[in-house]
Amino acid sequence: MIKAKNEAIQKEKVEPYFEKWNHLSEQIHHAHDQRNGDAKILMEKGIALFEQCIIDCSEIEEPSINEAEQYEVMPINGMERLLFIKARPGQYACYRQLDELFKELKKRLARLRIKSN
Repeated sequence: MIKAKNEAIQKEKVEPYFEKWNHLSEQIHHAHDQRNGDAKILMEKGIALFEQCIIDCSEIEEPSINEAEQYEVMPINGMERLLFIKARPGQYACYRQLDELFKELKKRLARLRIKSN
């Protein structure tokens, strides 16, 4: 298991990821409402943001997520869910799933911060 990097999971370090996601999430939701085809591109940005947060909060040197590894910061069944999302980024169900992953990640990082103190 790849452990969390304690200094990287501090609220002031991770909060910008969630602020960016909230802004992006609004755009994705709007794109789905408009059915203008922008949702897939925006979702790909959201997926990259989620992956970057996982990488930056973990004790690794690799620039990308290794699907075979387990990450302490990853939500339950997160890797399987992420692979599902990456396979169909334009679908509304995948947007909802990514939104849930961000919510669960935020809670998990808060728990890890408490545990590390």
